[in-house]
Amino acid sequence: MAAHQIRVFGDPVLRQRASEIIDIDAGLVRLVEDMIETMYAAPGVGLAAPQVGVQKRLFVYDLHDEQGARTILNPVITEAAGEWVFEEGCLSVPGLSFPITRPKMVHLTGRDLDGSEVSIEADELEARVFQHELDHLDGTLLIQRLDVDQRKEAMRVLRGRTFELPATAPSRAL
Repeated sequence: MAAHQIRVFGDPVLRQRASEIIDIDAGLVRLVEDMIETMYAAPGVGLAAPQVGVQKRLFVYDLHDEQGARTILNPVITEAAGEWVFEEGCLSVPGLSFPITRPKMVHLTGRDLDGSEVSIEADELEARVFQHELDHLDGTLLIQRLDVDQRKEAMRVLRGRTFELPATAPSRAL
């Protein structure tokens, strides 16, 4: 069972910019542990604090490699290069995914849960996870990255869910 409920499209907390983390304390450590549990239960590869209703600049992620779950506090992308299109979904927009173009490589800086500086050169999936979770920290949802036609189709499906009306699947693969 997940420690937190994941906030979904329509929740105003997802549209607000999260605050910088000043202190790392026991409450923050517990939040991170709960977020990791929630991410695994979803299941997902990343989860930002606003997705569980907490307006703090942090996210957790696990690329299912030997490193396991990791935490980044106050992340900043300092460099980006290239272009990569990939089918991207979001735990806050469940059941929908879209081909999204993002930079292929990024350099991310921040802090880990011990307060140590983190500097990561990432590409492809890891770079995409960083960019996606950073969007959440800035109050940007995946829907906002779509072209006009994709956004209209996504909104039609989401409105159908919101009002519990039967929603048909989009007419094209997303």
